[in-house]
Amino acid sequence: MREVFQQELAEVQERLVEISSLVAIAIANATHAFNDSNVSLAEKVIEEDAKIDEAAVALDELAIDILARQQPVARDLRIVVSALRISASLERMGDMAEHIAQLARYRFPEKVVPKSLRSTFSELGRLDVQIANKLTELLRTEDGRIAEEIRNDDDQIDALHLSVFDKVLGETWKGAAVDTVDSTLASRYHERFADHAVSIAKKVQYLATGDWVAVDA
Repeated sequence: MREVFQQELAEVQERLVEISSLVAIAIANATHAFNDSNVSLAEKVIEEDAKIDEAAVALDELAIDILARQQPVARDLRIVVSALRISASLERMGDMAEHIAQLARYRFPEKVVPKSLRSTFSELGRLDVQIANKLTELLRTEDGRIAEEIRNDDDQIDALHLSVFDKVLGETWKGAAVDTVDSTLASRYHERFADHAVSIAKKVQYLATGDWVAVDA
């Protein structure tokens, strides 16, 4: 029975990695669609978000079944409970990618943000994709160094997010009302995507060390 239980725990981890991989693909495609005004790619992200949702639900059902049958304790219980929470964060990351893609679709054939902010959003997208790929590796390896890198990347995203607000609220801002709304929404989606990744990194560090790591996210 113990061997079966360990196999089930390994399956939980494998499924988390699979969902994270889907999220990484989604944010890469969403940022491409957003920055290049690629409506077909935006539609693909929106359509495939259902796969992330379905995978998260399936993982949750597996975790709940393990809790009911195996009644794990100590670290094993932390693994299963953390998997449920990580699954929810990954699902929300998929939603953030979908929201970014939806903005690209709504504004097609125009670009979502004015020219003055495009380099900022290009960097926001690059960092989010980088974080998503690191998160998949973190879930696979539980390497604490990767968790720290994710937190550092998130700091850069926070700074860029604030710079967007400074720009649209500044006296020199010439964007229309729709530009202001789209820019602030898009910046928030990028920032929240990274915040969820930091939250997951915090939980993985807890599983690896048994110590709760304070993270401002």
